[in-house]
Amino acid sequence: MIDFSERKEQNGRLEQELLALKAQYHRSKMPAEQVEKLRANIAEAVSSPKKEQRKAALIKWIASAAVFAGIFMILPNTSASAARMMKQIPVIGHLVKAVIFRDYSYQSDRNMADIKVPELQVGDKQSDSATKQKLEQTTEEINAEISRITDQLVAEFEENLAYDYGYQDVVVDSEVLATTEDYFTLKLNCYQGAGSGYAWNYYYTIDLKTGERLKLKDIFREGADYITPISENIRQQMKAQMEADENVTYWLDSDVEEWNFQSISEDVSFYLNETGNVVIAFNEGDVAPMYMGTVSFEIPSEAVREIRKEEE
Repeated sequence: MIDFSERKEQNGRLEQELLALKAQYHRSKMPAEQVEKLRANIAEAVSSPKKEQRKAALIKWIASAAVFAGIFMILPNTSASAARMMKQIPVIGHLVKAVIFRDYSYQSDRNMADIKVPELQVGDKQSDSATKQKLEQTTEEINAEISRITDQLVAEFEENLAYDYGYQDVVVDSEVLATTEDYFTLKLNCYQGAGSGYAWNYYYTIDLKTGERLKLKDIFREGADYITPISENIRQQMKAQMEADENVTYWLDSDVEEWNFQSISEDVSFYLNETGNVVIAFNEGDVAPMYMGTVSFEIPSEAVREIRKEEE
């Protein structure tokens, strides 16, 4: 089985090549029209939820960036026998645990897949029946979402197996980002490589006191403006990182205004870390060039202390 982090490390050489491409970009500016078109292609590839739209967006991005070799083919099917071989992963909190519901490894001369699909299960430690019932409903909804994500990738992979060219690496894994008495977060890692690599993530945070899946607004007082202080802090962190490291680039002052990061959205990906701080997470291409990978920003407590619910 190939670990997600190991697979990403194997692409380090390609990351260096992308850094060289970045340097070349800064030496010679692209026409604004071409830059805007490339940005649109990247954004579409990252965000498009439908199979055909995402496939077309990826093809357009590959052609525009001139980085990938071959085609993207995603997940092989997970067999029923593999699904029955459920292996427990670390317990999350005291009320919910996660098990590997499907564990699949695929290897050929062209294709590699290491897919571990988690399933959340409610334990027996919850004494409040109403909360336990809500927990069960929430975990069922999350499990269904994870199943839809992986099943769609499986279907695309099987469709693309008809092609006899191209190379791919695919890794799907999960990890516990934080677990406390009050909440937990499960992160679903997705990675695919074909010449270079692309990674994207999903975050599932549950309030163990209510059994509800947390939204970012739920962390703050009702009616509070949390978007402005979080967005401003992220811009400050971006500027500080770029000043400290010339290889770090975010879209803040690009030639195309539409590229520049202005503000988070209400449905931005987030989680709470072990210290209780909000962490805002972005997929590749959201707020920075693709070579930057997935990026995240921990929001210091003082930036939002006055509007956090727990401070009341």
